[in-house]
Amino acid sequence: MEKSSTTVKPDRFLRLLVAAIFLVFFNGYMLAPLIPELAHEFSVPVGKMGYIEPAYLLVYGFSTIFYGPLSDRVGRATVLKFVLGCFSAVTLAVAFAPSYEALLALRALSGLSAGGIVPIVLVLIADIYPYEKLGAPMGAVFGSVAGGIAFGSTFGAWLNPYLGWRNEFIVLAIVTAIFWGLIWHSSGDFPKTTDEPKPLSDVFYGYLAILSQAKSRKTYFVVFMNGLFHSGIFAWLGLYLTQRYSLSAPQIGQALLGYGVPGMLLGPIMGRLADRLGRRLIIPIGAWVASISALVLAPEIPLWAAIVMITVLSAGYDMTQPLLAGIVTSLAPERRGQAIGLNAFLLFTGFGFGALTFQFLMRTGLGTTLLIFGIAQTLLGIFALWAFASERVHVPATGTENSRTNSEG
Repeated sequence: MEKSSTTVKPDRFLRLLVAAIFLVFFNGYMLAPLIPELAHEFSVPVGKMGYIEPAYLLVYGFSTIFYGPLSDRVGRATVLKFVLGCFSAVTLAVAFAPSYEALLALRALSGLSAGGIVPIVLVLIADIYPYEKLGAPMGAVFGSVAGGIAFGSTFGAWLNPYLGWRNEFIVLAIVTAIFWGLIWHSSGDFPKTTDEPKPLSDVFYGYLAILSQAKSRKTYFVVFMNGLFHSGIFAWLGLYLTQRYSLSAPQIGQALLGYGVPGMLLGPIMGRLADRLGRRLIIPIGAWVASISALVLAPEIPLWAAIVMITVLSAGYDMTQPLLAGIVTSLAPERRGQAIGLNAFLLFTGFGFGALTFQFLMRTGLGTTLLIFGIAQTLLGIFALWAFASERVHVPATGTENSRTNSEG
């Protein structure tokens, strides 16, 4: 993909883009630990109120598949400015939801607007950084995902007794609007592609072309299943901590804080490690680390051990998803927007279906559901070990801008 001669300051861009993603996931998970309280406020069953998370995540996931190709046609900056502005406006509207139905609809609209942010950010990063240097920025991006999830669920619960969840959304809308303004101000410096707009039929066949590669199908399968596993467990950790340990909402927030710590601190480091050692071993190890967390959480364990396992769960995510995103950027360089859009679509539909699947399986018992998820993730690690066996360490040749090894696996 060709780039314009615009001078790009990667570090400054990365900070802005990472902050935008942090806000998306902070917003997305603010209400998760408050589901029991919201159910009481709106006079609906807890199980019914639980749909506000899949409503956000599924609409988010389904919308992402359109934003990548759209950014190829009209420009990354144009799409990012539009969706971030809409996201800020809908966030403000959530604060004034008069009923459960209105809250559900507004959360779905939040997901629709937020769905364009992560794919565009990932494409922008892939436009700026060569493949062999993608590890650290991708680690920072997905560290901000984990951090947004953890801090959103933590502060959403902590601040509710003092501010109320509605005022929390008003503050978040204002902060989002500030970052929207900063990104708007900087958008003139965004890298621009020189690709000609493609007809819609070409977009459709582009997806088919990407999926015709065996490596693509394997990668996207791991992306979807990994997202299903992590979101399924995290979306219901609030209920887990309530049932097992009778924690209040602020206490749940404190317990969940560890989920984002590894990502925010170790994400870029893990990415650099993957650039040096390769992704073929770290991805399956990350899947197994996460599976251990689920298997240990299944039986009755002390609260301190559960908190440690929540942190371990986060580490497993940080060892897999940033590395998978890096692989996706190399699948179809000439259709990078589509490839990353498809990645985001499968990841976040996996997030949505994960929450629904966990909810469905909970009729067998919370411990049994965690056991099932843990076994499934163990098997996914074995599959990933086979799927990425052909991945090699990408070492840039002297004097060249970029060196890529694309094995079809």
